[in-house]
Amino acid sequence: MTCETIATDKAPAAIGPYAQAIRANGLLFCSGQIALDPTTGELVTGGVAAETERVMANIAAVLAAAGVGLSQVVKTTIFLADMGDFAVVNEIYGRSFGDHKPARSTVAVKGLPRGALVEIEVVALA
Repeated sequence: MTCETIATDKAPAAIGPYAQAIRANGLLFCSGQIALDPTTGELVTGGVAAETERVMANIAAVLAAAGVGLSQVVKTTIFLADMGDFAVVNEIYGRSFGDHKPARSTVAVKGLPRGALVEIEVVALA
């Protein structure tokens, strides 16, 4: 099996020992994205809506670097620091994917890196 590392400066650099994404066996495994601004490396401000918009932009940038788009995403996992934010995240997530509806799990977590409110990871056809 061959693995190809995908990286772009249009999404935040990894903040640990991992890749933004790995292509393997026709699939693209994208690491979870939090709302880091790719230019500054800082968490965006403005609450969960602003964070979700940035997360979706980061995901789109990583996918684009691999030559795929949101329509090739087959599975997502959303991590929320507060399930009370579900409706806001769900609205932005749904708008981002349009008519495409990948399989999805949403889980509440005790905390996320850098105090983020939302993190989303995706698996796409590559």
